[in-house]
Amino acid sequence: MSALQGSVTVLGRVLLATIFFMAAVGNKIPHFSQVASVMDTAGIPAPQLMLVGAIVVLIAGSLSVILGYKARIGAVLLLTFLVLASYYFHPFWKLEGQAQQEQMIHFMKNLSMMGAMLFIVANGSGPMSLDSWLHKRVTASADERRTFVQANVA
Repeated sequence: MSALQGSVTVLGRVLLATIFFMAAVGNKIPHFSQVASVMDTAGIPAPQLMLVGAIVVLIAGSLSVILGYKARIGAVLLLTFLVLASYYFHPFWKLEGQAQQEQMIHFMKNLSMMGAMLFIVANGSGPMSLDSWLHKRVTASADERRTFVQANVA
């Protein structure tokens, strides 16, 4: 692993997940009532409760991916959010003309982010992540215990 690979992986996680974090803290939290109203109009049941859930998922998932801590779980959370948001808020198949084109672009953008989340689920958070650091720490501790036992048995 090169330092460049680790740094680029961290930058990739930050760039990928920042949109979700900012959607929660920069839009959904400060405009809670308006967002809940839009969700209600879109046919989402219990929109205020679902919005609280979405905020938790967005913050937990984005921080998980950014920090690389339980990043696979964080990516699944964000993937779930993307699937639901794409279905409810970008139904290009119900539209025509310019509106259809605009919503298809948003839908396809979400598909690309879904692909990135699946990549994290399949490959983990990479080097320079809390997951990697914790794995190395646990592995080193197991090796140290093994060495200690072998030295004291002989």
